[in-house]
Parts: sequence; structure tokens; C-alpha cells
Amino acid sequence: MNNSEIQSREWWAQRWIDLLETSRFKKRLERARNYARQGNVLKIEFTGAKVLAQVQGTEVEPYQITLSLDQFTEEQWNYSIETMSQRAIFSARLLAGEMPQNIEEVFTASGLSLYPFTLSEVHSRCSCPDKEVPCKHIGAVYYLLGDRFSEDPFVLFQLRGRTKEQIIETLRQLRSSDAPEESSHQIAEVSAKAEIPTTFRMAEFWQYDQPLDASLVAIIPAPSSETTLEILGTINLGGNAAKTGNSKVADAQAVKQYLDAVAQAASQQAVLSAFS
Repeated sequence: MNNSEIQSREWWAQRWIDLLETSRFKKRLERARNYARQGNVLKIEFTGAKVLAQVQGTEVEPYQITLSLDQFTEEQWNYSIETMSQRAIFSARLLAGEMPQNIEEVFTASGLSLYPFTLSEVHSRCSCPDKEVPCKHIGAVYYLLGDRFSEDPFVLFQLRGRTKEQIIETLRQLRSSDAPEESSHQIAEVSAKAEIPTTFRMAEFWQYDQPLDASLVAIIPAPSSETTLEILGTINLGGNAAKTGNSKVADAQAVKQYLDAVAQAASQQAVLSAFS
């Protein structure tokens, strides 16, 4: 596992690896990386919320490793998933198999943490004679779990007690219940009262025939002081090869000055139109 492999991990997977790499076992950590890279981890499987693995060490028989986290209660999970469903971006990303960047807000709101703070919160055991935890065999499983997290972020949720299928199904139910279906008769009745056209016409999309309250118009500066022309940079006119470099620069400056004037006039006209 080189630096490019580490950098290619998704942020949620690297967050898991960071937990191991901030430990004080530097030499043990290097041996764990080598074990993972050389294929000594023979098997990783999930039994409920527990990870079972086999790592080939110096003995003939592979060592048996178990890893687990404290699981959230039923009430904690129900509250967390309901909170996710209320944030459209969370639901969309999770249903797409991605981990939302600030997903931890959902859990910290109820005093939980999706990720363990320290290695001591990860309950790990290995059948090897090494009494230190984590041993290099556990460390190797740690690294490969990071790769599993990159492929499927729901693995982390599973360690906390909820499978991918359970979370997605609950999210879909909650999202659908937030938008109850209406009969076609109800929709037609509402449309008639509000004078909303029941058919969509692209040509009328940008038209609004009703008077607009002036208090609803807000003129705000652009997020950047740079104009579009400044962002685009030097204008390349190409064209006549006989012209010298200086004359081409002069032509480009003249064109830019003209376009700047046009853009300023358009901006002023837009403000006048907005308040008229």
C-alpha cells in the first residue's frame, strides 16, 4: 500500500485507517501493512455486526481475528435514520452508495459517534501469542477493512448494527411518507383553483405574467469581484499571421474594452428592468 493507494481512498475509509496510524505502534504498523499487501489476510467476512478474519502468520494454521464496535440501540438508529431522511442530500448520497461528507452531524446530534475515537473502542482479538493489541495480524485486517469501506460505506453502519438493506429500506419508507400521494382528482382541483396549467410548455417557462412585488427583488453582488471576461483571461484573436505580437495584443485589448462596456451596460439595464 503506497502513498497513491492511500490518497485514492474515500475520505470515510481513510478516516478509519487514520485511527490505526495515529497509534504508537510504528514498527507493528509497518508489519501490518506488509501483511495486508502480501496477501496474508486469507478471509474477511461479516457475521451480523462482527468481523471474522483469518490471517496467515508464522504458524501453519492461520490466526483467527474478530473485530467489533459497540452497536447503537434500536431507538438510536431510528432517530438517526429519521434525521437522515429529513436531509435530502443525505438520502440522495446514501441511496447512491456514497457517504455524505458531514454524516457525523446526524449521530452527534444524539450524542453518538459513527467512528470510534480511539483504538480502545474497537473490540479486537487475535489467536496469536502476541499480547499487544492491536497485533500485526489485527492491523492487517484493519487496512483491508479500509478498502472495504471505500467500496461500500454501509459496512461501517453494519458494524454499528444496521445493514445496508435495512437503512435503505427505512430511508425510502420515511421519504415516501413525507410526500403522500394525492389522487388525480385532488391534483386537478388544486390546479384549477390556483390557475396552474396542467401541461408544461417550454416556451413559457421563463415567463411570469403576474406583477412581482418589489420587496421580493433582491440585488446582491456577485460572489467574486472578477467579471466573466477577467476569469476567461487574454482573448486569443488568432487570424492574420502577418500581424506582429504587439498589434495582436492591442487588438485583443480593444476587443476586451468593448466587451467590458457592453457587459456594464447590460448589467445596468438588468437592474433597471428588475425594478421597473
